[in-house]
Amino acid sequence: MPSFVIKDKCDGCKAQDRTACQYICPNDLMVLDKEKNKAYNRAVDMCWECYSCVKICPTQAIEIRGYADFMPLGATVQPMRSTDSIMWAVRFRNQQIKRFKFPIRTTPEGSIQPDAGFSSASGDLKDPHLRTEPDSLGTELYRK
Repeated sequence: MPSFVIKDKCDGCKAQDRTACQYICPNDLMVLDKEKNKAYNRAVDMCWECYSCVKICPTQAIEIRGYADFMPLGATVQPMRSTDSIMWAVRFRNQQIKRFKFPIRTTPEGSIQPDAGFSSASGDLKDPHLRTEPDSLGTELYRK
């Protein structure tokens, strides 16, 4: 099911030019109604249900109703974000709540080396190897 905005909770990210959900949506579906100062999904049929907007919303105003096999008959799932983790709260239709906590990152921000220390391959765009191959394969079989 696509994302939807709970109008009573949405504050339009305090009337900035772009809301957090607009910034994060990979499909550019979230927009701000400047008259009402509320965000909304302008093309629900195009929503990937990636949960990006749900996770970034500072007021927890965006939800995605899960499919019946995942969230049976009226249950909801809502992430609560902190600086280092996300707590997923699953509320079942009998009002029982289960919480699951996961770290946001496993490495400090900015610490990852894009090439992982491997030398880059040739600049030939027709080369069938990925950028760090054959070194990153870890086997002599694929070395030239």
